[in-house]
Amino acid sequence: MNLSKQLLVALNCAVVLVTACASQLHAQSNEARVRWDRLCQIRREKFDRILPEAMRENGVDMWIVAMREGNYEPQWELLGRGYVGDIGYYVFTDRGGDRIERAALGIEDHHREACGAYDIADGAPDLATFVKARNPKKIALDFAEEIGRADGLSHSLYQHITKTLGPEYTTRIVSAEKLISDFTSRRVASEIVAFGEAGEMGRQLLERALSNEVITPGKTTLADVAWWLEEQMQQRRLGSSFEVPSVYITGPTGIEATSTDRVIQRGDIVMIDYGVGYLGMWTDQKRIAYILKESETAAPAWLQHAFDEALKVRGIIQRTIKAGTTAQVMLKATEDAIGKGGFRKAAAFNRIASDNVTEFFIGCHSVGDWGHGLGPSIAFFNPKRQTFEIRPSNLFSIELFAWVPVAEWGGKKLRIPLEDDAIVTARGIEWLYPVNQRLRLVR
Repeated sequence: MNLSKQLLVALNCAVVLVTACASQLHAQSNEARVRWDRLCQIRREKFDRILPEAMRENGVDMWIVAMREGNYEPQWELLGRGYVGDIGYYVFTDRGGDRIERAALGIEDHHREACGAYDIADGAPDLATFVKARNPKKIALDFAEEIGRADGLSHSLYQHITKTLGPEYTTRIVSAEKLISDFTSRRVASEIVAFGEAGEMGRQLLERALSNEVITPGKTTLADVAWWLEEQMQQRRLGSSFEVPSVYITGPTGIEATSTDRVIQRGDIVMIDYGVGYLGMWTDQKRIAYILKESETAAPAWLQHAFDEALKVRGIIQRTIKAGTTAQVMLKATEDAIGKGGFRKAAAFNRIASDNVTEFFIGCHSVGDWGHGLGPSIAFFNPKRQTFEIRPSNLFSIELFAWVPVAEWGGKKLRIPLEDDAIVTARGIEWLYPVNQRLRLVR
């Protein structure tokens, strides 16, 4: 090939490469805009529909969310992001009527006007004058006893606010913990759609991870599976509130290894616990797989029986949980219903008796605004959130553990965990994507 032809071929290749890169960048640009548009709609709808009832039910006249550059508040994404040069505030004031006044003070955002979620924008805020002009009786700030994502106000910022407002208004300050829980965990339709998409993306990745696409028995490690999931999430720009996925093997002595270089072998029972983050929605999901032995075409009968027992427990949970009571009341009602179904509650989580009875433990926690969410929680590890009332549109991780005796293990119990995400409606628990109905089989 002469030099001119070589140059022509090289030029054509360069054009193809540049075109491909441009197309990819265009697609990424569109995806960024689509996500921005959707988050903007969620924000406007939550401000219109949820914020008035959340503030009024909690008797709050003004909610101040303060942050500094490099130390953004947990609610920053939901409330609208923006650049803070020194100290910035989102301030929400109930001035009567059906709309809460929304102000962004000292927070820059070139796209804010296009979104239309805020009424007031001031690049050089005078917080004391702003507050005094509205004279709120109760001012909520983001500090909390239990909920981490409602506890975003630093000690120094609290001191700054109290000094700025003075003694009169400082006596009016209360915790925004319950307000934030109500505001974030009650859902508008656009959030529910986004959460369903997040759940479906998470489900598909989980089930691909527990297949021969990823696992080759005798070669693939638990860490390989975990990093495959991490890479897939990176490619899709998905977040996670749980860091590296928990990919683990369970046997007669319990969990043997989690996300390590332990090689997956035939006969292993492999489980994954993780979640994805998309459009401010965070999931919490599990799946289980059995690695078939060379002579097998199905899971052993004892393993299938254990899985089926866990499904029975989940069915009772789904039929029992309703809106309208506190999570604590619903926790007891659900445990009683499972007990009547022939199962016994474990003495404590992972504290199991040596007998032939199937034991259970449930942790149906809030989900959506984080993997372990901010709303009412039917779970032993969220005592304060158990006191919150379950409302229609709350999202829950329907999480349970069943310990089933296995004769082939000398009577030791196999722990089967099930976890998928659902919404509470006026009818009860409804799933948002296809939930786990069967063991995955890896050949």
